[in-house]
Amino acid sequence: MAIVKSKLLKQLSQNYPNFLKKDLEKFTDIILKEIKKTLRRGERVELRGFGVFSAKTQKARISRNPKTGEKVNTPEKKTIHFKMAKDLFNKLNNERE
Repeated sequence: MAIVKSKLLKQLSQNYPNFLKKDLEKFTDIILKEIKKTLRRGERVELRGFGVFSAKTQKARISRNPKTGEKVNTPEKKTIHFKMAKDLFNKLNNERE
């Protein structure tokens, strides 16, 4: 099951009852906005113990429409690449460090 922003804010407000909900929302908005800006500039974002986000450029190519088989030009675009940290990998796979 995926976690959406509203569920994340709900969990944060339960874990940190001393913070106002609007402050937690503003905090998460700032963090997500900064991650987006950094990736848009082509820089990488490293969250220690979690992983690294980086923007990769996918070259322009000729692809096919699966329904009709017609050739379609796909323009160059940026994609996000994520590499998880070793700590997170070990926790997900129940391995000892």
